[in-house]
Amino acid sequence: MLILENVWKEYVLDQETKFAALKNIDLTIKDGEFSSIIGPSGSGKSTLMHIIGLLDKPTKGKISFSGKDISRLDDNQTSTLRNEFVGFVFQQFNLINKLSILENIVLPAIYARKQLNFDPRQKAIRLMQQFGIAGKENSYPNKISGGQQQRVAIARALIMEPQLILADEPTGNLDTKSGEGIINLLSELNSKEKITVVVVTHDRHIAAKTKRVIKIIDGEIHK
Repeated sequence: MLILENVWKEYVLDQETKFAALKNIDLTIKDGEFSSIIGPSGSGKSTLMHIIGLLDKPTKGKISFSGKDISRLDDNQTSTLRNEFVGFVFQQFNLINKLSILENIVLPAIYARKQLNFDPRQKAIRLMQQFGIAGKENSYPNKISGGQQQRVAIARALIMEPQLILADEPTGNLDTKSGEGIINLLSELNSKEKITVVVVTHDRHIAAKTKRVIKIIDGEIHK
C-alpha cells in the first residue's frame, strides 16, 4: 500500500542550522496491516505519521501510495488523495462542538471531491449502531463521554471508506477501560473489515496489541 524510500524531513531553525526530524526512513506498510509506531516524545513518530497520512511532504525521498509516486503531486492532488484514502483519529478527538454527532460524522463526505456511491447519513447511522453509540445522533460532543467521542471520531474517519486509518495516540485522553475498548475496536476493524490500521503511541501496552511494532528513536527506525 505505502512505501517510503530514503525519506528525510528537515526543518530550518535559522540561517545556518537544520534539524532532521526524520532520517533515511525506509518503511513499507502493507494492505491489511495492524501496526503501531512507538517512540518517546520528540522521537519523530508524529512527523512520520504526518508523512504517512499525506499531511506533510518529505524534504527528500520517495513515497508511493498504491503504486503511485505521490512525491510529485501538487497540494490539490495530495489533498484529494488524502480525503479519499486516509481516515484520521486524533488524541483530542477534534470534533466540532457546534455540530451534532451525526453532523460530525458526515462532515468529510460534505467536502468530498468525488461522486459518492452511498448515502452519508445512512452510513453514519449504521456506523453509530456498529460502534455502540446509536441514539446519540442529535447529541453534541461535549454532552457525551470521552470514549463515546473517540468512537464518533472513528466513525467519522470511516465515512469515506478509506484504505488506511491513522490513529494518533487514540487512547491518550481516555481512562483504561475506555482505551481498551477503542484499541479493541480498531483491532476489530482490521481483522473483520481488512482496513489497514496504524496506531501512533508512546504506550508499550497499546503497541503490544498490534501485529507489528515500528520503533522510532531520534528520527530513525530501529529494527
